[in-house]
Amino acid sequence: MITGSLALGIDIGGTNTSFGLVDRRGQIVAQGRMKTTGYYTVHEYIDALVKSLQPLLTQVGIENISGAGVGAPNANYYTGEIAYAANLPWEGVIPLAKLIGDALRLKVTITNDANAAALGEMIYGAAKGMKDFIMVTLGTGVGSGFVANGQLVYGHDGFAGEFGHVIAVRGGRQCGCGRQGCLETYSSATGIVRTAKEWLAERKEDTVLRGQEAELTAHTIHMAAEAGDKMALEIFDFTGRILGQTLADAVAITSPEAIIFFGGLAKAGPLILEPTRRYMEENLLKVFKNKISFLPSSLQDADAAILGASALVW
Repeated sequence: MITGSLALGIDIGGTNTSFGLVDRRGQIVAQGRMKTTGYYTVHEYIDALVKSLQPLLTQVGIENISGAGVGAPNANYYTGEIAYAANLPWEGVIPLAKLIGDALRLKVTITNDANAAALGEMIYGAAKGMKDFIMVTLGTGVGSGFVANGQLVYGHDGFAGEFGHVIAVRGGRQCGCGRQGCLETYSSATGIVRTAKEWLAERKEDTVLRGQEAELTAHTIHMAAEAGDKMALEIFDFTGRILGQTLADAVAITSPEAIIFFGGLAKAGPLILEPTRRYMEENLLKVFKNKISFLPSSLQDADAAILGASALVW
């Protein structure tokens, strides 16, 4: 193996952390995952991350790794910090690149987790060859990466593209970021569960979801909708309406060729994408109608984010 021929890609999500060793052709040669939650401090988390990574590093030899790229919520490409991440358990501004770099003794570059997924799709996946697209990750929260003229949009301070925290419903649900009505409080995996619990408390009709309130997940709502449960289907329509209306506004700003969907909730496929497209089209300016492709990620599970994070090394 050529010295420095591999890059370590780490995707830190609100629930799970995925990681992989990637070669220059975009092949993931080894990978693993661990829980992001359950650690009192970021230092405890990094200790656990290093322990989880150790078998992979030993397997290939640390001398064969050029560096590490990290995708994380609210990660700043310019400063190497994560700042006030609503979906991570650690508060304030954290010098994540330095902490991980010191622990692994590798050079570390970080970016927003959805930006990492966008890079992965642009280089290896559904957006290959595209210069203008939006990557939307529907996971614990709603993440996004905006690519314009072939470049990720970072803004002057590194925080551009926070689509999950645009106000989708004025005066709406309280968000972990401190604002009210953010898109991710409605159109994420956690948002769809909030909708289900609210409706079960407010409404009386029969549904297979009733009695499952304590154990509800996006997946159980998905399964209920697949089985034809009326309330579950209506919940997906409601979730897609808010997402589609909000995407119509984003299209007016960036005029993308495609919108690519990634993450756990996106695995519901047509249940979420069909109402999202319908409501987006209803709310688009005429000049944008019927021009934008809706595409699921062409990369497996966390691969897009791992590949994109690893590409930061090269």
